[in-house]
Amino acid sequence: VQLQASGGGLVQAGDSLRLSCAASGRTFNHYHMGWFRQAPGKEREFVGTIRWSDGHTGYADSVQGRFTISRDSTKNMMYLQINSLKPEDTAVYYCAARFVSSMRASVSRDGYGYNKWGQGTLVTVSS
Repeated sequence: VQLQASGGGLVQAGDSLRLSCAASGRTFNHYHMGWFRQAPGKEREFVGTIRWSDGHTGYADSVQGRFTISRDSTKNMMYLQINSLKPEDTAVYYCAARFVSSMRASVSRDGYGYNKWGQGTLVTVSS
């Protein structure tokens, strides 16, 4: 599994941004794909996840309502739409994947089990 995140940049507070994650290497119906972020000087934080088989999502409480994860299974692409950006959203954003034995496995918001990672894309939000 190879993952490649892109779409970061310098934006202003209040703007919207869409990050992309290109996935390759296999089919992904037995995967949950996730987004994480790591702000300067802080630990990596789980943002949200999507069950590839049907697009069901789950989010960290801290981003609920402003962040939306989607995927285009025909293109093997995952997206993270971020609205109303805040300076505290400044971070390197990573996409990741974890295998699940069942396509119906419940999405989890604990952020555990991801063992495939892409390189990050930096989002900087100016006030």
